[in-house]
Amino acid sequence: FGPTLAREYLAERHGIRVSCETLRQMMMVAGLWKDREARRPRPYQPRYRRDCRGELIQVDGSKHWWFEDRGPQCTLLVYIDDATSELMHLEMVESESTFSYMRATRTYIERHGKPVALYSDKHSAFRNNTASANGDGMTHLGRALHALNIEIICANSPQAKGRVERAN
Repeated sequence: FGPTLAREYLAERHGIRVSCETLRQMMMVAGLWKDREARRPRPYQPRYRRDCRGELIQVDGSKHWWFEDRGPQCTLLVYIDDATSELMHLEMVESESTFSYMRATRTYIERHGKPVALYSDKHSAFRNNTASANGDGMTHLGRALHALNIEIICANSPQAKGRVERAN
């Protein structure tokens, strides 16, 4: 418990009167209390940028009313280079589907060459539940990228894909 409750217990049970701040300082010296800054949970460990352009491409889709009432709701697929934070490819698609990612990735490869890896969220186009899959557990997109020797890396949190999340 904190210094305020400790102060109340000391007064009630032992008749010791001390200011809350004095007790807080004593508790900190004894290692029984940490100030708010020290108690704050640490942010995620940073994932350092890759060294070379084209080594890792962060990919994400963002469904939104991009055209307001002038058109249907659509998804913006964003490809960002991890080393340079350069927007490499943007594509408006009807939905965030396997076919949309295949087409956008093909366009990316034709313009910029083959990346070493794609870094994405755990969208169903990139990741399959192997427990329920009948076969190798790879998605159609996963098999296509595997045939091209492009690795798929799935992030465990949106914070891990910070550059592409901020672009969306």
